[in-house]
Amino acid sequence: MRNELRKELKKLYTQVSKSRHTMLKPPENLTVTQWAEKRRILSPEASAEPGLWRTSRTPYLRDIMDAFTDTKVNRIVFVSSSQIGKSEFTNNVVGYIIDEDPGSILFVHPTNGLAKEYSKLRIDPMLRDSPTLSKKVVSSNRRDSSNTILQKKYPGGILTLCGSQEAHSLASKPIRYVVGDERDRWAKSAGNEGDPWMLAMARQITFYNAKAIEVSTPTIKGASAIEDSYLEGTMERWKITCAHCGEQHDIKFTDIRYDKEETVIHGKTHFTVTDIWHVCPGCACVSTEQEIKKRPAEWVAENPDAYNRGIRSFWLNSFVSPWATWERMILKYLYAIGNPEKLQTVYNTLFGELWENRGDIEGEESLMARRDDYPNPDEADMPNGPLVLTAGVDTQDDRFEYEILGHGNFGETWGIEYGVVIGRPDDEKAWEELDRRVFDRVLRFESGLGLSVSMSFVDEGGHFTQDVRMQCSKRIKKNVFAIAGSNRHDAPYATAPRKQKIAAMREGKKVIVGSCWRYDIGVDAGKQIIMDNLKVQTPGSRYCHFPKRDDYGPAYFHRLLSERLVYDKKKKKPWSWVKIPGHERNEALDCRNYALAARKVLYADLDAIAARLKGGVSETQTQSVATPQKPKPQVKRRGKSTLNKHFDDW
Repeated sequence: MRNELRKELKKLYTQVSKSRHTMLKPPENLTVTQWAEKRRILSPEASAEPGLWRTSRTPYLRDIMDAFTDTKVNRIVFVSSSQIGKSEFTNNVVGYIIDEDPGSILFVHPTNGLAKEYSKLRIDPMLRDSPTLSKKVVSSNRRDSSNTILQKKYPGGILTLCGSQEAHSLASKPIRYVVGDERDRWAKSAGNEGDPWMLAMARQITFYNAKAIEVSTPTIKGASAIEDSYLEGTMERWKITCAHCGEQHDIKFTDIRYDKEETVIHGKTHFTVTDIWHVCPGCACVSTEQEIKKRPAEWVAENPDAYNRGIRSFWLNSFVSPWATWERMILKYLYAIGNPEKLQTVYNTLFGELWENRGDIEGEESLMARRDDYPNPDEADMPNGPLVLTAGVDTQDDRFEYEILGHGNFGETWGIEYGVVIGRPDDEKAWEELDRRVFDRVLRFESGLGLSVSMSFVDEGGHFTQDVRMQCSKRIKKNVFAIAGSNRHDAPYATAPRKQKIAAMREGKKVIVGSCWRYDIGVDAGKQIIMDNLKVQTPGSRYCHFPKRDDYGPAYFHRLLSERLVYDKKKKKPWSWVKIPGHERNEALDCRNYALAARKVLYADLDAIAARLKGGVSETQTQSVATPQKPKPQVKRRGKSTLNKHFDDW
């Protein structure tokens, strides 16, 4: 009996020793990615691909997950669309904390109801199916469990889930880890206690190794909490390397092109997408969806210095998802056109873009929807209607962008062609290409008659002012003029041209080598005219026509509607045009502005041109009617005014 008792005591001692050894054993030195690949099991009811976690399926999540185990990072911001694994990112972090680096977690959702739903559908299956987690967290379904739907205990901490409006949950007890899900849908205030996020963050003050995570689908421009947080961080985008030019770009809807077929059944339009491709914004070369998704990619930071402050922020959309096809996304977009609520859902949850509240400014989708069927390009360059053509050319350091604009009576316009010429402004070949595409161009109607571009305005701004002036001076007989935009809000749209000196470096010295005529234009006045004209819904006076063509696709309208007029009472001049968030490029707006300004100063007898076209007169004779007189020299007069008194005669 005594020997049996000794054996039992020895066995018990061995078990206790092993238990103590296990408890005192330090955690493995794993990143979140390494932990997930070893121990995270995806549940069948929560994943389309159940089983052991594979980061190779979502390589873009690796850096985001591993930022959590970076000792220099204390805050992670993840702006994401749907179907890219954002919930699995937060689940992997929660699992890692419980298993490897225990501490109390506060997991905040927009409402208590959503917190309960998340716990049942996401957290509980993960705890049940991942063996290392199921050993540490007792199921809330067991009768002897002290755990509940909103609270999970484990060795070293407690996971608490709650809604953003629960002030008592956010304002009491120290918490090392805070996770905020769907930040843009949180309550503005937790009861009467103030901002929920600030309340949650305040609970981390006593922890030197605290971590905070914000995750959300974007919502409204100018009213997005997650956007504000993203701008505080490194501002990283997942950029694909182009197979043609080697440049890196994140995939945006504005760079996706597609062909579609429409059929109407019982008054309802149905769509079929036939061809889809991506156009590189750098070189304009084409790639398929499959080619894009196989290309090398990496996170590129716009604000890398934020890393030194411990904040990494990421922005990702569904175009890189292994589960979301471009065809399905485009179809959702097509069926949502005309319904702002549905369009917002598409932009937020699929395109990963903020929805823009434009006020009374025309929307991109409505302009896309009302595009016209122009003649077949093999048969004509433009539809009937335009009586005179002008061009606006925007100058960049590595390219020119241009628009040829047709004008009819009473301010009616036709977008004829939008294009890009690759090359520096000091490159003769680039200017020769502009000659071919714009300045020497004759565009024809279906009748065979045509019009050439009567006047072109070229932006002289940027780093190549003298080169632009020199090239415009050479083309004075083609009515190609340099222009400069005035920053004054009250500047007139167009004034008489002024002579400008052309300087060049000779033997290390700046010398004057010639002169050119330059127009100064009030770009703010032009932008207001453009936005007012875009509101006109019926063809006729001031109506804007656009062709159903690739050069007038989503990217064009995204850049045409890139600015809005904002009032700030704190400023001396309170009204100003500012870029709308998410619209970094505004070349289309500038090109149209310059082309309209060219029409403003151009002498053209439209009735005479219409009569000549009707009589079948050649484009040379038609052009002579629309050609302005050569600018006359300024008349020097005393006083402050420098306006040319002959301006109205041009």
